[in-house]
Formats: sequence, C-alpha cells, structure tokens
Amino acid sequence: MNKDKIIHCHESIKAYVHRTPVLTSGLINGIVGAEVFFKCENFQKMGAFKMRGAINAIMNLSDTQKKMGVVTHSSGNFAQALSLSAKLLGIKAYIVMPSTASQVKKNAVNGYGGHLVECEPTMAMREKTAQAIVAEHGATFIHPSNDADVIIGNATSAKELLEQHSDLDVIFAPCRWWRLDSWYSIISALFWG
Repeated sequence: MNKDKIIHCHESIKAYVHRTPVLTSGLINGIVGAEVFFKCENFQKMGAFKMRGAINAIMNLSDTQKKMGVVTHSSGNFAQALSLSAKLLGIKAYIVMPSTASQVKKNAVNGYGGHLVECEPTMAMREKTAQAIVAEHGATFIHPSNDADVIIGNATSAKELLEQHSDLDVIFAPCRWWRLDSWYSIISALFWG
C-alpha cells in the first residue's frame, strides 16, 4: 500500500461517500490533557467508514464481475455498506448474515436492496453459504476486512483526517487485533508516503 493508491482511491469514491466532520470534546481534552480530534465516520452514509471500502471494492471489479453481482458475509456494518454500494452502482449484492444478527441491521440490508441470506451463526457456515452463492450465481466474493480494495477505501478516512488536521502527533484507530497490520500500513503510507 502506498499514499498514491489512497489518493487515487479517494478521488474515485468521493462522489459516493460523505466527507465526514472532525469534532472535539473539551471534556475529553481535559481528561487526557491533550487536544483530541474525532473523525466522525458515524455520519458516513450507512453510518460507518466501511462504506468507503465497500464502494471502492465494487468499483475495482471488471464489468463482467459487476454484471454477476457481489457477495459477502457480515453481521452488520459491512453487510449494509456493500448493499448500499451495490445499489448506488446498480449491481446485485448477496449478503450472508448469521441468524443472530441484529434485526435492525437485517432491515437496513433489505432497505438498501441487498439480497439477505441467513445462515447458522458460525464463521464456517458464513463462508460455506457465501461460497455456495458464488458457485450458483457467479457473484464475486468481497471479504469485509481482508481485501486490499476494501482496506484502501477505508484508508481514505485517515487521508481526510490528515487534510483536516495536518499537525497530528498520533492517530489511534480502534480495530480488532488481526487488522493491526492493515492500519499500520495505511498510517505509514499517509505519513511517510
């Protein structure tokens, strides 16, 4: 990953995503003894930064792949992001969600036009169900977090943050431990090229 890829991606997707605000909190600044800025991706379309990665991943598919649609497995935010992104780009999205996923998130997937397929709440069943859809419909599988185009799209939130506040000393990104390498690559690319 490098800075040029993130810049190019941001130019490509910006018509489909919000440039989200950066807010501060005097109370939090006082508690930590520093000025803290929050990149408010909760104001992003569908409510999370995952919209950036989903739209980028679909945009980078071939015309043939787009014609066949996309599939993912997710219990919430990426499911919604891929559904909305596919709707905006006029392609079909199959969304595999565990039966235990929040009804609010299932409703959102349906509302965005995703074709919801429920499965047993195990990772093995999510993957098996998604692969069955790939086999039956020819849809392209897009992993919710382990996909280079998703990661680069998500990185545009950090790019915007640095444009809005270029003098930051540190960027903290809450993430699951298995995604640390991806976020380190993003921040390294943006700070050091």
